[in-house]
Amino acid sequence: MKAPTSPWLSGRAARILVMVLLAVVVAAALVMMTGNASHAAIVPPTPPVDPIAPSGGGVSVNINGPDGTPSSAIVTLVGITLLSVAPALLLMMTSFTKIFVVLAMARNALALPSIPPNQVLAGLALFLTLFIMAPILTDINNHAVQPYLNGHLGFNDAVTLASTPLRKFMLAHTREEDLALMTRAAGHANPKDPQSVSLVTLVPAFMISELRAAFIIGFVIFVPFLVIDLVVSAALMSMGMMMLPPVMISLPFKILLFVLVDGWGLIITTLISSYKGG
Repeated sequence: MKAPTSPWLSGRAARILVMVLLAVVVAAALVMMTGNASHAAIVPPTPPVDPIAPSGGGVSVNINGPDGTPSSAIVTLVGITLLSVAPALLLMMTSFTKIFVVLAMARNALALPSIPPNQVLAGLALFLTLFIMAPILTDINNHAVQPYLNGHLGFNDAVTLASTPLRKFMLAHTREEDLALMTRAAGHANPKDPQSVSLVTLVPAFMISELRAAFIIGFVIFVPFLVIDLVVSAALMSMGMMMLPPVMISLPFKILLFVLVDGWGLIITTLISSYKGG
């Protein structure tokens, strides 16, 4: 006769069986993870490969396009650079400084410190500069810019050819005394001829010569208006009107004289004529 089986024992056996199964599953999972990790650790990393670098290990930059012309990126970079230095080039290497100074002195001679305004004088000086420099700019465009854009010249050759007309223009309107002054100030030996002077010395010498010529023209403009001021002042003193400012009386006569002799036309004609033959 068999003894009855206790339900507590049967439940305990079921729990033990479940725990054994879970242990087997966990052990199998750990073995699989360990195996995968060991396999992954064996594979070495692949070093990166630079497709642009040549076999020699250096980096080369090609500034020309496929047809030999400069690439659009290089042309854009050069254009932006020129725009950033354009005001300095306009002031130092063209006739703009002389024209603007003469126009400003003519305005002061009329005793009109703000008429015409600076914007008007600067605009007039700018277009007169373009008018005077047009042959030089055309020469630079034909012999330096267009050959460089077409791939017929390198960048250094284009810069050399572009600076030649500007150098010739500045040398034609620079005094030898100013060249000698800047050469001595720089501590350099006397050049064998003006054409061998460097641009670092030529540009300030050219600006000094331009300012000197502008002040000479300004002096000539001031003389007739000074005569009008003297005549008006003497007339007021003779009439006992010493408290009346002479400028209030002389200003209409100055404007009338300036209009009758076509002052702006004379000044502009003189400025343009001063650059002929250069």
